[in-house]
Amino acid sequence: MNYVSIGDMAQAFQMRRHNVELQRHLSQLTKELTSGVKADLAGAVSGDFKALAGIDHSLETLRAYKTSTDEAELFTGALQAAFENVQDMTTDLAPGLANAATTGTPLIVETAAMDARQKFHSVVASLNTQVADRFLLSGDATDQRPILGSQDILDALMVATTGQVTGTGVATAVAAWFDAPVGGGGYLDMIYGGSAVPLSPFQIGPGDQASMDITAASPEIRDMLEALSLSALVAEGVLPGDQTGRALLVKTSANALFSANDEMADLRARLGAAEGHIADAATRNAAESAALEIARTKIIAADPYETASALEAVQTQIETLYTLTARLSRLSLADYLR
Repeated sequence: MNYVSIGDMAQAFQMRRHNVELQRHLSQLTKELTSGVKADLAGAVSGDFKALAGIDHSLETLRAYKTSTDEAELFTGALQAAFENVQDMTTDLAPGLANAATTGTPLIVETAAMDARQKFHSVVASLNTQVADRFLLSGDATDQRPILGSQDILDALMVATTGQVTGTGVATAVAAWFDAPVGGGGYLDMIYGGSAVPLSPFQIGPGDQASMDITAASPEIRDMLEALSLSALVAEGVLPGDQTGRALLVKTSANALFSANDEMADLRARLGAAEGHIADAATRNAAESAALEIARTKIIAADPYETASALEAVQTQIETLYTLTARLSRLSLADYLR
């Protein structure tokens, strides 16, 4: 009978090759067990990466939409808070102005007007709210302050009402200044610093957008500022000596504020609808993302029981290899002849 044998060096190289292969397999299984992901993705998908690539692309897209919905929620939430602050101040102010106008006492009218002027400054500050270096009411020009300044408005109105000698005349001039179109020398030309182009819609889902077209040039905002400015002008000294005309301006301001508050409520409701739309989109995207993550896990996840069993088998093989190597290293003619 013929025997085929290999030399000692060839045998050593063979043992070393087995050891390297087992160590590689051990490292692969250890990585799979700790990460929970199969090391051989090509084998997991049978060489067809189409489904996995499609899932990964969808997840990346949904992550982009999440960034957009987070930004939209931050933007609309901050704007809603600013409007709430404005409405809270004007709701508290209107009854006091109405009461002061009814009383007609110069001191009470002056006190109410000074309170209105202070709240006018605060309202403008709220409307100029900035979030993440973006002004909320500047339309597409988010880097521009939407309202130049509260005192700038009052100074411009004092000029616009020059020559008016009655409360009705002042109120009419103020209304004309706020309602003047672009090029008419009014609020839109002198005070509004934003863009006539609305803010670009937020992309919150596949084929889904959330529009935000409210700016400091919107009629509701201008009506609110107009109503407040009528009383603030009294504190600025309009119609000096005409207590009847000043009381009329405060009364007109109070009535206009009641109406402007209703408009602001409608504006906030419109904004709230946009917030609800964004929240629904965020929930829908999150659910889709979770489903895709589960599908992806089913493709690439390594079964922990199978991996642990294979790891134990490899460890046994390595131990066996070490035992064989140790025994073979003691087989030599010199040891036999002893």
